[in-house]
Amino acid sequence: MIMYYDPDYQETKRIMLGEESMKAEFRPLADWVDETFGVKTINIVYDTIEEGTRPRLELCFEFEKEKDDFLNREYLNYDGLKQKDIALKFQQTIEAQGLTEQYPTENIWIIFGGFEPIARMEANSIIPQEDIEALKTALDNKDLWEISRAFSGVTFFLYTDQQLKEYENSAARKLWTDKYFDILEPYNQFGYFKREDFNIYLDSKENFDKNYAGNWYYYYK
Repeated sequence: MIMYYDPDYQETKRIMLGEESMKAEFRPLADWVDETFGVKTINIVYDTIEEGTRPRLELCFEFEKEKDDFLNREYLNYDGLKQKDIALKFQQTIEAQGLTEQYPTENIWIIFGGFEPIARMEANSIIPQEDIEALKTALDNKDLWEISRAFSGVTFFLYTDQQLKEYENSAARKLWTDKYFDILEPYNQFGYFKREDFNIYLDSKENFDKNYAGNWYYYYK
């Protein structure tokens, strides 16, 4: 799962909502992974890569911290030993069910995904743009240049670097945070955004123009 419009994310979301269940043939592997590594697998997605020549298996957990349990922190990559163990167990469960033709396992690549970060991204991204514009109008602040969303965050842009400093710890910033959370909350379907933890970012048009050539692609790259 990478983006909220990916089919595997949408499938996992339906499972989280109780509208679907994990495919029954993947349940034995999920139970083994959960018992072995102390996590909760909410979905398993099988597909192929490299023009359909290599199988891939993604284990989807709810939280990013569960996904991180499968990292080799020294090399900042997946733990190869855990990948091999999971690949072998998957092969065994598939063979036991007589599904080797449907799910080839030779040279399978094991990857891991977290649901929460993408759900947060989705909630923030699907706020209608007209609601963002209406918020900006309602705030009616001459120092506010733009409100820009990206991924699961939002940045309120002042015009100048001096204004940025002035607003950093201001009452206005708290007000803007609360008002933005109000328009985010209807889309916060799984409750991953908490008002007490939520905050907005601040930046300036001066910085945007000077250091990013006034280009959103460069800014968010």
